Amino acid sequence: MRYAVLGTGDVGRTIGGKLAELGHDVVLGTRDPGATLARTPEDGSGFAAWLEDRAGVRLAAFADAAAHGEVVVNATRGGASLAALDAAGAANLRGKILVDVANPLDTSGGGIPVLDPVNTDSLGEAIQRRFPETRVVKTLNTMNCRIMVDPGRVPGDHHVFVSGNDDGAKTAVRELLFSFGWPGAAVIDLGDIGTARGPEMVLPLWIRLWGALGHADFNFHIQGARAADGRPAD
Repeated sequence: MRYAVLGTGDVGRTIGGKLAELGHDVVLGTRDPGATLARTPEDGSGFAAWLEDRAGVRLAAFADAAAHGEVVVNATRGGASLAALDAAGAANLRGKILVDVANPLDTSGGGIPVLDPVNTDSLGEAIQRRFPETRVVKTLNTMNCRIMVDPGRVPGDHHVFVSGNDDGAKTAVRELLFSFGWPGAAVIDLGDIGTARGPEMVLPLWIRLWGALGHADFNFHIQGARAADGRPAD
């Protein structure tokens, strides 16, 4: 399948790399491909070096990446997601599944990031309003990106949440999660896209846990969760 992963940071690279490992045709989208390739940190960890080691992954501008993808993953910084998706173009997103893994973290005040929007809205809802003909599914935003594609990094049972208006799109996203290694009982469907507010509001707690634990290899386990057939998922 053809995937467009918008965003070239840790999350975009991790998801894009995993999709390529699974045999998918992957294009990572960025605002300015030339500028992205030109970033060369002293430790050699720049995007160009990463891309050289990833056969099957290409880089393109947001619009070209979105046009290529049958499924689009929004892995951009949450505060810039709407602008990035505008650059991708409504026509290139129309009718497609958009997997939104971003969080609307506002770092402008310094210190611990805060959410914007929060409580009465969510980034997932804002994307769905902006692109009503796109099938938005919110998922994977409540964990470190390495756990997103390798849930076995966390021992024992733990869960991933899914929110979206389109049942067919959510079914397709569940299949994607299964391919990443998530067992069926670990996927909890919260309901329509309005329920994305809950998982996004987990982020302040996640940040505090990261600081308290000193690492990011943790996730949330919902005791008493039930599988789709009503059996306990624990």
